[in-house]
Amino acid sequence: MLLGYRRRTPTLLTAADTAFAPVPRSRPSGGKACSQCHRQKQRCNKGQPCSNCIRRGIPDACIYLSRQERRTRRQIEETPIPRRESHPETSAASALRLLSEPVHRQQTVPSNTRPVSHHLGRLFKARGAPSYHGDSYFGHQSAAVMMEASAPEMSGGPDAGLSRRARTGETQPFRSERGPYAHIWELVGSLPRQKAVVDHLTRRFLDELNPTFDAIHEGTFQISYAKFWDHKCGFDGLSSVDVRWLSLLFIILAFGELLDCAQPCSPEVQRACEESSLHFYWSARKAVVIAPSFFGETPDLVWAGILITRYLMYTRRLSESWLTICFAVRMAQAQGMHVDGEQLGLPRKNTETRRRLWSQLYVLERMIALALGRPNTINDRHCGFTEAVNIWVDDMTNEDARKAVPKSFDEPTPATFSVFNRQLAIIVGNIQEECFSLFAISHDTSYDEILEHDVRLLAWKDKLPSYFGLEDPDTSHDALQPYIAWHRLYLHAAYHFTRITLHRSYLLRPSFTDRYQYSRAACLSSACADLRTKLAFRNPSMGDRLRYNISAHQLFNTALILGVIVVRDPHGPQTESILDDLQAYCSKQNADTWANDFDVAEVRVIELCISRARQSRNQGPGVIGNRTTTSVIESSQAFSAATAHPLTLEYVANPVHQDAYPDIPGYCGGEDQYGGEVGSDMWSNPGYYFPEPMGKSLGKKNVYFLNSLTVFR
Repeated sequence: MLLGYRRRTPTLLTAADTAFAPVPRSRPSGGKACSQCHRQKQRCNKGQPCSNCIRRGIPDACIYLSRQERRTRRQIEETPIPRRESHPETSAASALRLLSEPVHRQQTVPSNTRPVSHHLGRLFKARGAPSYHGDSYFGHQSAAVMMEASAPEMSGGPDAGLSRRARTGETQPFRSERGPYAHIWELVGSLPRQKAVVDHLTRRFLDELNPTFDAIHEGTFQISYAKFWDHKCGFDGLSSVDVRWLSLLFIILAFGELLDCAQPCSPEVQRACEESSLHFYWSARKAVVIAPSFFGETPDLVWAGILITRYLMYTRRLSESWLTICFAVRMAQAQGMHVDGEQLGLPRKNTETRRRLWSQLYVLERMIALALGRPNTINDRHCGFTEAVNIWVDDMTNEDARKAVPKSFDEPTPATFSVFNRQLAIIVGNIQEECFSLFAISHDTSYDEILEHDVRLLAWKDKLPSYFGLEDPDTSHDALQPYIAWHRLYLHAAYHFTRITLHRSYLLRPSFTDRYQYSRAACLSSACADLRTKLAFRNPSMGDRLRYNISAHQLFNTALILGVIVVRDPHGPQTESILDDLQAYCSKQNADTWANDFDVAEVRVIELCISRARQSRNQGPGVIGNRTTTSVIESSQAFSAATAHPLTLEYVANPVHQDAYPDIPGYCGGEDQYGGEVGSDMWSNPGYYFPEPMGKSLGKKNVYFLNSLTVFR
């Protein structure tokens, strides 16, 4: 036995001692708290998302990592930054240089295509959505890039921007009238009470309009649709309602209400249908405005903005459509859609979708700005965009899309229209900037520049595939791909709108040598072709009416242009034919029960033009009002055919009777084609635009306007 060692005898514990004996604590298993609570050292309730992440407004950042994943992430964050060699440069230059260098840990979007360009900004994940940050060296994102660290998450929700002391610290219910979520509760209450009604209206839109509009991806929309209706009844959490997607649903319901109105119907049924559609439209407008305050920008907001703009074009509210398309452009730019997806390292499927989406924004913005004479929102110098290719990848996987080969334009796809529509929009933007901007008006754009733009328009027309051609188009694809007939109509309407706008300044301008004869022939041929299309479109269904009235036809009215022409030249050789067609157009519009105040006001002006022209014709040839003049059409007979475009003159002198849209329901073949030339100094100012009609009544100002047309300056 060793000295100093004392053997211990076992101690017997009584029942009382056992009751108060300390219970050994087992080590808690790791990995049960989410990453955000673990980083903040807060107690996590293990929800998905947890209450702390909901309170901080970052439900998408609530993820659960294993112990090994946490260890790996900690090792990456604690890796020392390598020392940089010192250079004799200023602090500002050093900051710019550090900002332009690659930081691979900051790339939140998977890069599996081309190397990322570091001169056009980056995509960050902010408030649960990709957010674009350019080359500015201000802001916490840029500072984080310079230090090669992760940018801190910004809290979203209605408490964004409040001080820390003002934050409530707990989620408030929707039903609280003073709470920040009252607007969301009001939007949810605007939906129909029965889900079957929403299902029916949504299906009408997806089946009848979506293939033509290329509005949304149906599979992605259905996922969000199912998620929305699966939320718990009475649950007051903000994360269960995505206001961004809700705005898209409301505008789809607005179109669905119009589609669901049977034809013909009683005035009461039509009024109820239009009021219900407007109710959903205003809900969509409200959701689009407040959604960026709760969440980050997503493509759903952009799609909603485009559909809202098309809805306003259908109702002829062009001034409002300019505002909504500008808002949609800003939402897209906030997500970096003005930068091509290849330069940001996005997958090809995502890249092609973004290209088509940006093309729709670009076309609508350029067309509406030219129609209203307002500045463009998109600056081409600030965009790094590549044209879409003729390939449809929406139904492919990312791997299949990466391997897919673009088709030739002889094989039409739903993306073909987007390619040629954007090419025309580029020409429209150049015309707006060089011919109708304030700079162009002050520097007096020459007629040679007008002709150069017309050459580009004709070159674009000649490049159109046979199934989109303006003369004798190939309609063999229309049976299997019905959207082609509508896309062809949209391209033709946009072409005529652009060419009339380009040449309208010289349509009535006098010239002793008849040097503007080419502009008159070009403008009149497009005006006649567009009017023929309007006269031939009869008895449409609601789906056909909506498809037809969201095109460039709504941006201008050729009947008004021809009405002004016959007032100035009532004794021309083709004036009687023009008057007959204008009278037929007015009768067609007066019989249309869906014509609104804008349509009726235009018809009243055209009817006044017809009345004034017939009154002048009854006074005898060569007399307009109290003045004696000679028909400019007769005075321009000596115009040489060699000085004008042969195709244009042939089109005006020898009209071609053809049906460009035989497969569009409600469209019947063209009747007459006429041509002629008139001369005046009306519309000589390139900055002149017809005012929008504001009502049915015609006051003294309208009569004075028509009287002024009969006076040579």
